[in-house]
Amino acid sequence: MNNTPLEIAHHSHPQLITGFVMVVLALLALDLFVLRKKDEAPTTKQAFLWSGFYVLTALSFCAWIWSRLGADSAMTFLTGYVVELSLSIDNLFVFILIFGSFKIGAKYQHRVLFWGVLGALIMRAICISVGVAALERFQWLTYVFAVILIWAGIKTFKGEEGNEGDPSNGLIANAVKRLIPIDDSYRGHSFFTKKDGRLMATPLFLALILVEVSDVIFAVDSIPAVLAVSKDPFIVYSSNIFAILGLRNLYFVLASMVNMFKHLDKAISFILVFIGIKIGIEHWYHIPVGIALSIILGALALGIGISLAQHEERTPHQPPR
Repeated sequence: MNNTPLEIAHHSHPQLITGFVMVVLALLALDLFVLRKKDEAPTTKQAFLWSGFYVLTALSFCAWIWSRLGADSAMTFLTGYVVELSLSIDNLFVFILIFGSFKIGAKYQHRVLFWGVLGALIMRAICISVGVAALERFQWLTYVFAVILIWAGIKTFKGEEGNEGDPSNGLIANAVKRLIPIDDSYRGHSFFTKKDGRLMATPLFLALILVEVSDVIFAVDSIPAVLAVSKDPFIVYSSNIFAILGLRNLYFVLASMVNMFKHLDKAISFILVFIGIKIGIEHWYHIPVGIALSIILGALALGIGISLAQHEERTPHQPPR
């Protein structure tokens, strides 16, 4: 019988899994019951600060892994976290497209993202369980994952990712509309409403469905990428979850600076191709985790640096007063 990542980790590291679950539940409770009681869009400064908070939390958890499982496991977790966080940036661009298509106000976007994250926690556990079990049974799938990652990297470099058109009238949205009655008007932050005694979904719920579907689609790239770093289900799952937890605030940071990172997609495409090559040659040559992490961080730094430099050149300087 196949076990889930949490069950496998529980048998191996009961204290570790207990600490992980407690941290995740505490962060979700903090977000839902303390920080977001009211429908308010966070300012860019608040989003920056909370993004930093989630990064520091992930690094603290990494230090905890170091103390429990050693430096190698901690380095593997950190690499998986950086890989997942960097690949999730493409997903954030899709979120911007979805919210823009549905004309969802900024103060309601966090609610959609919050429930989207909860769905992602469950879907990632299922996908990782299947991925780990498949790799253990069919070693040749390693090469399939390698091809998927390299192909995804090439598509990202060519700019073929994210050209979905208008999500509100796309294939997925229209399929949902045929299955579920949708009311065209918004009812605050409610996902459902009653109209003429009939329960109907609001456009906010339809946007949530598209957010969930987009996460599943992107998991096809990101999960093989993290599995290329580690086959330990707990390391893979925990690094995924910490990256996802910080996505909501990172989204609001990126939404305010979307035009400043023109070359970030090139860095992401390089990372995908690099990890694909790494997993493809693993049988013959093992690239140490530390070297892989350095290359990934270097690619991100280069992509961000070039983007910021060119943005600064394009931005007209204000004359001194």
